[in-house]
Amino acid sequence: MTDPSASLSFFARFWLAWLCFWRCLVSREFAQAVLPTSRAYDAGQLKELPAGAGAPPPPVKVPAVQAPVAPPPPLPPEREHASALSLLAMLQREGRFLDFVQENVAAFPDADVGAAARIVHEGCRKVVHQYLTLQPVLPQGEGDKVTVPDGFNAQRIRLTGNVAGQPPYGGTLRHHGWVTTEVKFPSVSPAMEPRVLAPAEVELP
Repeated sequence: MTDPSASLSFFARFWLAWLCFWRCLVSREFAQAVLPTSRAYDAGQLKELPAGAGAPPPPVKVPAVQAPVAPPPPLPPEREHASALSLLAMLQREGRFLDFVQENVAAFPDADVGAAARIVHEGCRKVVHQYLTLQPVLPQGEGDKVTVPDGFNAQRIRLTGNVAGQPPYGGTLRHHGWVTTEVKFPSVSPAMEPRVLAPAEVELP
């Protein structure tokens, strides 16, 4: 390895020696830093400078700090519950469901209420069978004796009557319950306003 000082001219080495001389006079810390190197060189332990000596250290790459990603704004309620609103719209379109529940039927005779309920039932049943697949929670018929085992799912089976002690319980099935096994709701277009469950109808002359 060649001495890096060989590439310096005489005047460059003279100027460097002059600077080191004055810095050793005015700075104790600089002199203390130079002294071990000078002694090692005089003792023959330092014949040449290691590669890269005196060169500035390589720049340290500081990883770029990414700005925190802001969470998306929450959806308005009508967009968050668009599927439920679309189901109401379909029940209204096929079975006049909203018209029926919004009407005060107490003043109507039973025959009129029964006729209207038949129309609502037919349309709502069509919507449910088209978009939902249902099956009973328990296969037994209503009125049958059933046993509720230990560790039963309280969301699927609700106990009524005199509930005491620990399962298993024996009782009478009053309603077999319903569970949805498949949902086939169509996607709601962003261009549609979910709050409009049924548009107003205006007949022109």
